[in-house]
Amino acid sequence: MNRIEQLFDKKKENILNIYFTAGFPNLEDTASIIINLDRAGADIIEIGMPYSDPMADGVTIQNSSQIALANGMTLELLFEQVEAARAHSEIPLVLMGYFNQVMQYGEQAFFEKCKAVGIDGLILPDLPVYEYQTLYKKSVEELDLGISFLMTPQTSEERILAIDQETRGFIYMVSSAAITGAKTGISANQMAYFNRINEMKLKNPRLIGFGISNHETFSTACQYANGAIIGSAFIKALGKSNGDLKETIESFVNGILSEE
Repeated sequence: MNRIEQLFDKKKENILNIYFTAGFPNLEDTASIIINLDRAGADIIEIGMPYSDPMADGVTIQNSSQIALANGMTLELLFEQVEAARAHSEIPLVLMGYFNQVMQYGEQAFFEKCKAVGIDGLILPDLPVYEYQTLYKKSVEELDLGISFLMTPQTSEERILAIDQETRGFIYMVSSAAITGAKTGISANQMAYFNRINEMKLKNPRLIGFGISNHETFSTACQYANGAIIGSAFIKALGKSNGDLKETIESFVNGILSEE
């Protein structure tokens, strides 16, 4: 049982997963952000692998990727930084990126490196479920890595069941058919979608992402799933931190978990 499974085994609700881009705002911030998020009360940390052409990301995360790449971030350096953070934190860590990055590194080498440095799970939005089943499932499971697939309001019931079958850890429940980015609230249509998925009685925990940005949207999402994922709003906060990561992170997490 890896750290993600251990978390969901002991905590069933109000799971706070926070995303940030490795190497943003500064190249050497990655380990510090992980450690401070853990201490501030996050439950899972999702680390973005900076990429030049991210399909699912909005302007805020795209910009953070461009800055991280300009700062000199590489996958090898990201792995070194994660390993350094692991000396101070046992929080579940998930890598989020695109499969081209994995292929360039070498698929088996990538999976093995994730395991070696303390990564617990993967989110690869452009990896088809069938390709995972036929080519990579054996390696991922042998290394006890989690794998999260994404569903949207347009995902067919057949595909949702396949996603539930192959997920190891949690399902990433995209709140709307859109790119990432903070929104003003959760609509009635989104709530209907959340209720429809709840009625399917899937076996895996679910975290809602895309458009979760504050205490209100986090609390609402937690009524329909095991927790929620916050990315763009946190990236914006980091961008305004002026080097004071500890205070910025504490203030942000407290604002999500507590009503101001």
